[in-house]
Amino acid sequence: MPTTRRAYLAAVGAAAAVGTTTGCLGGGSASALPDGCDVGSLESVSSLPRPALGPDDAAVTVDVFEDYACPHCQTFTQDVYPEIRSKYIDPGEIRYRFFDFPIPVDDEWSWRAASAARAVQDRAGAGTFFAFAKGVYDNQDQLSDEGHQVVHDVAEDLDLDGCAVAAAAEQEPYRSIVEADKRAGTDRGIPGTPAVSVDGEVLDGYGWDTVDTGIRRRLE
Repeated sequence: MPTTRRAYLAAVGAAAAVGTTTGCLGGGSASALPDGCDVGSLESVSSLPRPALGPDDAAVTVDVFEDYACPHCQTFTQDVYPEIRSKYIDPGEIRYRFFDFPIPVDDEWSWRAASAARAVQDRAGAGTFFAFAKGVYDNQDQLSDEGHQVVHDVAEDLDLDGCAVAAAAEQEPYRSIVEADKRAGTDRGIPGTPAVSVDGEVLDGYGWDTVDTGIRRRLE
């Protein structure tokens, strides 16, 4: 089932009661910027294109709403998104669009990681944006304690200025864009994350079988 903040925190509380720890609970303090990352103040950015893959005139549009601190979004990005890309995006069957929907699962990094990702999009385009998003999800368990270092290192791995991306996480110059996405999702009745919408219909689940069926039904 998609993650809601109430359900997520309830699950964390239950785990803590039996001695299990988690790296995704909100409330931790922001980590310092990596050494040598003094880039000064960043200008606020209020508009960017929608991060998207696939042709503009594709027969089907798939919208995905995510929170970078949501463990179910991590599962979706690691396990389901590659299947969608291989079967439908790369052959040009669908237009695949990303929406930020910080619940927030983590009071800081649901927002900070989103701003870092938009900084990557602003500098390198949609393809690199999606590669960066996957890198963040691959290191999700480190976000709460080492988030600035995570976004810095993932950006550097993509041949981008890691300090600028870490500063975007710290200063959140893309916050208004992320907030606009959150409002759009709320207006569309998005219940939690990840949520997958196919031509405006929100699917009842995000597993591959559900998504594959939802897309094929629209393509037929």
